[in-house]
Amino acid sequence: MILEVKNFSKQYQGQMVKAVDDISFSINEGEIVGFIGPNGAGKSTTIKAIVGINSIDSGEIYVDGLDLSKYTIDAKQKMGYVPDEALPFDTITGRELINFVASMYEVPKELRDERLTHLASLFEMTPVLDKLIKSYSHGMKQKIAVIAALIHNPKLWILDEPLTGLDPNSSYNLKQLMHEHCKSGNGVFFSSHVLEVVEKLCDRIILINKAKIILNCTMEELKEKQKDLSLEEFFIKVTKEHNEFLESQKGNNLGKVANENDDAVTNESSINESEKVKESSINESEKANESLINDDVNSNGDVDESIE
Repeated sequence: MILEVKNFSKQYQGQMVKAVDDISFSINEGEIVGFIGPNGAGKSTTIKAIVGINSIDSGEIYVDGLDLSKYTIDAKQKMGYVPDEALPFDTITGRELINFVASMYEVPKELRDERLTHLASLFEMTPVLDKLIKSYSHGMKQKIAVIAALIHNPKLWILDEPLTGLDPNSSYNLKQLMHEHCKSGNGVFFSSHVLEVVEKLCDRIILINKAKIILNCTMEELKEKQKDLSLEEFFIKVTKEHNEFLESQKGNNLGKVANENDDAVTNESSINESEKVKESSINESEKANESLINDDVNSNGDVDESIE
């Protein structure tokens, strides 16, 4: 098992609800797993926790058997990450970036040069390797990020919206690289909103909605669930049903709270009435006792007068 996520939760400071709520899943060797869901569902939060950018509020993450919280550096050595935002290294060249990353992962110079030559040629980046990254287009920055993530041949390749900004040739080559990477016994975990690509490329999909995983199945299992629906249509159907379920649960909880409040008011009213009755009884008793005392006093006074 290359990746194992156990009961992971994350809540950002100042937010009332969790960004990710108690999710668990795993990725095996040779698997391409697509991570899909609406905007704000928790995809990037989960990915950033796996690669060590986000902290973990609760749960465990294992990369190739290594506990990320205990063996952080060793676990990161086994991963390659392509973020969903542009790289912040504008003032260095593409080649300098690749050499820097290769040095961090201790890739020998001969091997890094060999891999860089192959990947740069594949993505048509050779002519611009010695130019500053700030001069790159968005698509070129995406390609140099892909090369940097693969230069150390990671056990687990993680990509967050990797196809954004890529031309058709580069998109095709990237998908081919994913397949080749998995054939070597590695794993690929990527998020995407391009569901047609996910459907054709993946061995398995994980669907997250409102911070919860609502579907985790192989493509064969998915086809049985889909019936005649496309993945896009199925995605819309399942997320809509989940949202409606959450709304119904929310309504039930509000109703339960309202009933509890009503019960509390009723109980309070009963207590108040009981207290009033008790207080009234005490007052009546006190008045009766006072009356008896007065009668006794008056009676004694009459006797004394007669004796005199």
